[in-house]
Amino acid sequence: MTVLKTSMRNFFAHKGRMALSAVAVLLSVAFVCGTLVFTDTMNTTFDKLFAVTSSDVTVSPKEAKADDTPQNGRPESLPASTLESVEKANGVKAAEGAVSSMNVTVVNSDNKNMGSTTGAPTIAGNWTKNELRSMEITSGHAPRGPTEVMVDADTADKHGLKLGDELRTISVTGDFTAKIAGIATFKVTNPGAAVVYFDTATAQRELLGATGRFTQIYVTAASGVADAQLKQNVAQALDGTHKVQTAKETADENREGVGEFMNVIKYAMLGFAGIAFLVGIFLIINTFSMLVAQRTREIGLMRAIGSSRKQVNRSVLVEALLLGFVGSVLGVGAGVGIAIGLMKLMSMAGMNLSTDDLTVKVTTPVAGLVLGVLVTVVAAYMPARRAGKVSPMAALRDAGTPADGRAGRVRGLIGLVLTGAGAAALYVAGTADKASEGAGMLGIGVVLTLIGFVVIGPLLAGGVVRVISAVLLRAFGPVGRMAERNALRNPRRTGATGAALMIGLALVACLSVVGSSMVASATSELDKSVGADYIVQSSNEAQRIVPQAEKAMEQSPGLHHVTRYKELEATLTSPDGKTDDSGITATDPSYADDLRRTMTAGKQSAVYGKDTMSVGSDYAEEHGVQVGDTIKVAFKRGETAELKVAAITDDSTALDQGARYTSIETMRKYVPADQVPQSSMLLATAKDGQEAEAYAALKKSLDDYPQYQVRDQTDYKEELKNQIGQLLNMVYGLLALAIIVAVLGVVNTLALSVVERTREIGLMRAIGLSRRQLRRMIRMESVVIALFGALLGLGLGMGWGATAQKLLALEGLNVLDIPWPTITGVFIASAFVGLFAALIPAFRAGRMNVLNAIATE
Repeated sequence: MTVLKTSMRNFFAHKGRMALSAVAVLLSVAFVCGTLVFTDTMNTTFDKLFAVTSSDVTVSPKEAKADDTPQNGRPESLPASTLESVEKANGVKAAEGAVSSMNVTVVNSDNKNMGSTTGAPTIAGNWTKNELRSMEITSGHAPRGPTEVMVDADTADKHGLKLGDELRTISVTGDFTAKIAGIATFKVTNPGAAVVYFDTATAQRELLGATGRFTQIYVTAASGVADAQLKQNVAQALDGTHKVQTAKETADENREGVGEFMNVIKYAMLGFAGIAFLVGIFLIINTFSMLVAQRTREIGLMRAIGSSRKQVNRSVLVEALLLGFVGSVLGVGAGVGIAIGLMKLMSMAGMNLSTDDLTVKVTTPVAGLVLGVLVTVVAAYMPARRAGKVSPMAALRDAGTPADGRAGRVRGLIGLVLTGAGAAALYVAGTADKASEGAGMLGIGVVLTLIGFVVIGPLLAGGVVRVISAVLLRAFGPVGRMAERNALRNPRRTGATGAALMIGLALVACLSVVGSSMVASATSELDKSVGADYIVQSSNEAQRIVPQAEKAMEQSPGLHHVTRYKELEATLTSPDGKTDDSGITATDPSYADDLRRTMTAGKQSAVYGKDTMSVGSDYAEEHGVQVGDTIKVAFKRGETAELKVAAITDDSTALDQGARYTSIETMRKYVPADQVPQSSMLLATAKDGQEAEAYAALKKSLDDYPQYQVRDQTDYKEELKNQIGQLLNMVYGLLALAIIVAVLGVVNTLALSVVERTREIGLMRAIGLSRRQLRRMIRMESVVIALFGALLGLGLGMGWGATAQKLLALEGLNVLDIPWPTITGVFIASAFVGLFAALIPAFRAGRMNVLNAIATE
């Protein structure tokens, strides 16, 4: 009880000094809890949607998948006779045929795409009774003929659509227009998909290209018949030739696809929260180390009157427990606020998430509290242990905490060993023959060098701070020299404070090098290998190019040729008997000019002969394939062919690495006409001297198809740069949390340092140091510490990035590009971070009363 009272008294006596550490814990816990609440809420939203839209039993083609669009653009379908068989099964109350396709684009009268901007699909289908489970018609009526369409209310609101407006639907069978006859509102939250409905006959004709066929059959159970029993009855009626699922199984299948995407978001955000926790550990260690040092005499008195080492140790840990608990409780509440903020941001971006579905599981606050308290107590253990070692007589003489030179030497040796081991691991990673083999060593090297730099930080502080001071501070005379000495006074503290900033900046530097190298490598590869002038692709990678758009492009004036690029599902059997399901690509002969692939054997032009193909060098090496060998290719929804290997392409490239090519003519020989895939990409080359005219004409010819992007090589490079830049900016934004925590650490260190040096500051003021000079001294000390952390972090990060690029080179990204403007900008920004962090401590130091400061014990 005495220990608890002492801890409570000390905690509240230093509550101002504890505040910044509590904020660090709060931010880290808030990010963890916010991530969990946000992802749980998204899962709840999708779960409700999938649960309510699933009929008791759903029948679909055997090979159909919830998130899959066949290569020919037409969804797998069932004949009307299947519906008749289902209706006769025992336990069936009702059955209805449904048509659904996600391979569509819907545009308004201004030719603007009505689809989601967040990647959610546009879904077109027929209006069925099953839709009433999740939607209700709130305006107009359901479509009654080929000239009518119904849209969901969210899409109508987003794009200002109203009854009578005309929409054009672009599908694989052609374009058709209809006027909005009705608007239906979701009863549950729609995460962002755009949905349009037609009458059944129109949906069959325009989406499937055939009448009397359905993509699913929705079955309703008779009273008292369980879903499992109904599934069994329907399966028996269909002789097991179809996929039959209960409502739960359908929802689970839909949820599985979304779950993979959600897990990526969840674990990525939790990873950044972990980095913030790691940075916060340094802040907490520094805070408790300084508080212990400032209470040396008090601890000595406690020991002198009978307190044991364990009691002193326990007293400090209880303070940490209180700090962790308060910060974590506030963090849990802030996490819910962050989750709501993220939901609002997603809604602004086009993904609708309702706060009505806000999901706070019991495990979320528990995880936040446990994690926050545990991290705080672990971080405070070393200072607490050091406090317990204070001898009563040394403390009463105000000798401070024991300085252990041997411990410093051991620490330095451990740091050197870890850093050396990490550097060795990075070297091994950089010299690996395969990226998969080097990735593990890269991870080990990153962890070991990071820990090594943290451990060796106090040793590095002396030399690095002196160099920085010689460059920046000497010009400020005595004030600059005093700032340098203050930064060097306690190398362990300076090292820990700088290390907090080092972690975030090391990741920034590493990702900057990797991102810049990827852009430079891809640009170099484009310049070297791509002969095509223009590239046409869908803005949605899952969507292919419809035949009418392809025809419009081929008829565009000024083009020398257009090359089709079709990806096919196929199983390849190599001469060694091993199978591979990664497919094959069919192209026109002009592809050899549009993408100049390097051959390790054979000629690229030979690929376009009769029953010939190429393989990649990695595949050839793995399976012992040589030019002249025969590979068995089983085309999905087609026949099995035996194709002769006419060329082996070099896989040391980032473009089409590992691709296997055959000609479109060969593909047509073995794949039925109605199963020929849509082109996933079109390449085009202008006639000599007509590049500008052809580019303008090509864009105009595809005006009616806003889902496709026409880019020349300059556009493509810029798009690539922007995509990587957007990804990096998002990562930098998440890393900003760790950097904010690091800044709080600098603020806290300086604030406690000012308190620690109160008497010294008073004496300096008494002998003539002005307030302005005092504030400048503290600001300079902060800048030096920040730049120390920046130098270590940027140097470490560039080393990581250079090693990562060596691995990327094995995947064809051969150019190492150091983004010096970014690195320089981050370094300069670190100086401003130091200035900002010193504002409050410097202001408080300048306001000290000189006489009171001198009289301080």
